[in-house]
Amino acid sequence: MSSAEAVRATSSALLDKKFAPANRNMAQTLRWLVLFAGGVLMVMPIAYMISTSLKWPHEVYNVNLIPDEPTLDNYLFVLEDGRFYMWFINSGIIATLTTISNLLFDSLVGYTLCKFRFPGRTLVFVAILSTLMIPTEMLVIPWYLMSQSFGWLDSYWGIMFPGLMTGFGTFLMKQFFESVPDDFIEAARIDGLNELQIWWTVAMPLVKPALAALAIFVFLGNWTAFLWPLIVTNSTEMYTIPVGLSGFGDEADVAWELIMTGAAISTIPTLIVFLIFQRFIIRGVVMAGLKG
Repeated sequence: MSSAEAVRATSSALLDKKFAPANRNMAQTLRWLVLFAGGVLMVMPIAYMISTSLKWPHEVYNVNLIPDEPTLDNYLFVLEDGRFYMWFINSGIIATLTTISNLLFDSLVGYTLCKFRFPGRTLVFVAILSTLMIPTEMLVIPWYLMSQSFGWLDSYWGIMFPGLMTGFGTFLMKQFFESVPDDFIEAARIDGLNELQIWWTVAMPLVKPALAALAIFVFLGNWTAFLWPLIVTNSTEMYTIPVGLSGFGDEADVAWELIMTGAAISTIPTLIVFLIFQRFIIRGVVMAGLKG
């Protein structure tokens, strides 16, 4: 290599070394800008919901986020309406019981499909997964006919029974139980534990992140469910929050400020559930990264 080439190579290396931190900073800044833009897009509907809940009826269709004359009268009206408490309690009971049912049955079936060998196991698993491909709208009529024949219309049981166990939850739990070492299961059997004890005391504590994620998905899904509760309920006393809030308006005049107020209040339990279970999800992600 000639001296001129050596000088050019040295200069190029020095320039690369000089501008490398600037390029890294620019890339990091770009990533933060993209994340910030995504965060703004996610927060905007919530901000608009809260903004609308603080507006008078004549301001609802103004797109400004800050109301000209903020008011809490909408919150007072909704909270003083006794029906809202009934809807709130109904949604809480249905979402809580359905979540508990999913955590128990989905994890039990997932554990059985993962840790036991029996004829037709794969066929059963495929049949459960196939339920994920069927749109909910196609199942509404069979569900309704079943509820009608068993006398479950306009009842908690009629609202809950389609979601007491889900194919998604079974699939999720089975995949997480795959990470539980079989040696732990065999050691527990040697110690004299029966299969239910092994499932509850050995396997379940090792899949807490999956349980937390499933609890959040199921609770949110049932808390915000609208179509099936609307079809299966007849009386106002059995309405859930989404169905009840739709009654704050009719075809001629929809009280969006009241609907947004009720929606804002109804988000509180979902935030509480997420705050309770998020640490388990974060721990699971961290452990998965360490295992990888």
